[in-house]
Parts: sequence; C-alpha cells; structure tokens
Amino acid sequence: MAQPAATSLAAVAAKIQPHRALYTMSLASARNGSKVSGVRGRMMFEWADACDGWTTEQRFQLRFVYSEGDDMAMNTNYTTWESKDGRHYRFNVRKLVNGELDDEVRGEANLKSADGGGTAQFTKPEPQEMELPPSTMFPTAHTLAILDHAAAGEPFFTRTIFDGSDAEGPTEVSTVVGKAAAPLESAKDPLLKVEKSWPVRMAFFPTQSDSAQPEYEMSLRLLENGIAESMQIDYGDFTVNAVLDKIEALPKSGC
Repeated sequence: MAQPAATSLAAVAAKIQPHRALYTMSLASARNGSKVSGVRGRMMFEWADACDGWTTEQRFQLRFVYSEGDDMAMNTNYTTWESKDGRHYRFNVRKLVNGELDDEVRGEANLKSADGGGTAQFTKPEPQEMELPPSTMFPTAHTLAILDHAAAGEPFFTRTIFDGSDAEGPTEVSTVVGKAAAPLESAKDPLLKVEKSWPVRMAFFPTQSDSAQPEYEMSLRLLENGIAESMQIDYGDFTVNAVLDKIEALPKSGC
C-alpha cells in the first residue's frame, strides 16, 4: 500500500497539539472464565515536539485483581523519540511487577527510506539486530497516517508497526476509521474543542503468529489535533476503559 503523501502528512502534523494527558483506567467488562476480576489505575501520556522529532512518554500504574483473590501491581514507563521524517526511532521501556524489575527493553531503529524497510538494534534485554520489513512505520508516523486517512475519508488500512515495546518485533495493525463528528458538547477544555474527531478501532496482530485472532484491540475517539478523548483496550477475556481526566498543552517547538 502506498505511503501517505509527505505534503498531506505535513499538513496533519501542523495541526498536532503537543500535550500531556492523564487517564483513569478501570475494568469495563470481563468475559465468563476470565481470570481478571478488577483493574484500576492511571495512565499518563505525553506527546512533545522536540524540534527535529517527536517524543512520547507513557506511564502506567495499574493494579490487577484476579478471581482467585490475588492481585498484581504493574508500573510501566515507555519513552520514545521519533524523527519527524519517520525514518529514525529510539525506545526505552521499563516494567516493574510488584515493585521488582520484570522487563527492560532499549534500542533504536532506522528505516532505509520511507517505504524501504530497515533494521532495529536492541541493547536490552540483550544485544540483537532485527530486520524490519518494507512499509514498516513507527508509532507517531502511524498516528499521523490515521489522521491523514481520516481526513481523506479512507476508512480502512493495514500497516506493519514497530514500537519497541518488547523484543518480539513488529506488529501488523489493522485500522478502521469511522465517520467524522464534532467533539463532545460537554468538552470543557479548549484543547478538546476542535472541528473534527473520529472513532478509531485498531486490531494488533503479531507478525510472528499465523493466528487470525488479534492479540488485542483498541478503540479510541481521536481528535484532529492528536488528542485521544477516550480509549478502550480489549484483551479478549477482559476490556479496560481509559477516561480522560486532565489535559495540558505543551509548547510547539517553533523550529
């Protein structure tokens, strides 16, 4: 599939509002037989303009309660830098479970061209190099592509995404964009009062698996300035809601 034109992506990027958002997370539903009986916590998401690139930071503080009565506290910090041409990427992930280090992933990735594949080099959990297939995208470029497809009225597209969140490699993401709508009338913050927003649903398939079932799915209401007004993550046997509590503007680089 062809890449979105650079000129249209530049127009989309010009509308992005760098921001810091705080979400409350809770269990929305659990299917029969699910081992998870409760989820609660918070997520902080920051998308900043670093002049030559975009930086993102996600911090999760979650507590899972299981039907057997046990619970687990999981803290995850995920930071990235991505060049604005979508060709270069750095990532760092640190996950604690019940206060102890459970996983750490760090490295960088580079694409040979906008549509030419590339390589990822990990320094943690152990040194390794991984080939990235043609048409791979990094996460921020993918978000911009979603907004570009949404503005163009193109509801379906599938791409290979590398985000460095683990050492398993890229993921195939199938995206469906619904019809544009005005933001919620109840939106009080000026950052949420934009002309358009879209319902977006993404299904994530590991490229190393032949399963027809996604690993998980995510639904969100995405504003044209890049802010996610709400979010829901479906893990198959349970679903988690993320409700926006607080939004704060960050400065544009001016570069």
